[in-house]
Amino acid sequence: MARVAAIKFALTSVLLAVALGSPLAQARSESDRHAQGAAAVIRVAELPRQGRETYELIRKGGPFRYEKDGVVFGNRERLLPIKTRGFYREYTVSTPGSRDRGARRIVCGGPAMAPDACYYTADHYASFRMIVE
Repeated sequence: MARVAAIKFALTSVLLAVALGSPLAQARSESDRHAQGAAAVIRVAELPRQGRETYELIRKGGPFRYEKDGVVFGNRERLLPIKTRGFYREYTVSTPGSRDRGARRIVCGGPAMAPDACYYTADHYASFRMIVE
């Protein structure tokens, strides 16, 4: 009986190790990490010129070029820390040569002119980097 229990334990251990090392488990881990708020970082000075300008406008409270600037960002992708609806607002970072708003945005959470955190995306919400001073 002890031998059967030892074999079951060994098999369970191997299966668990394989499952945790699988691409699916790694993808889940990556998704969980993003949902918990871990993000890459970008310094204000590293933002494109238009990003720095937008960031300054956010701190001043505007005026903003696009009417959708300042609208609620829903965080449907769940790449930013999970907060209550209305916590995040998005702002356009203009893209030279683009006919529309382009893909670049800054998303900030917290009070409008003194946000708790701001994030930059150059790929229309596929990834974010936390803006630091």
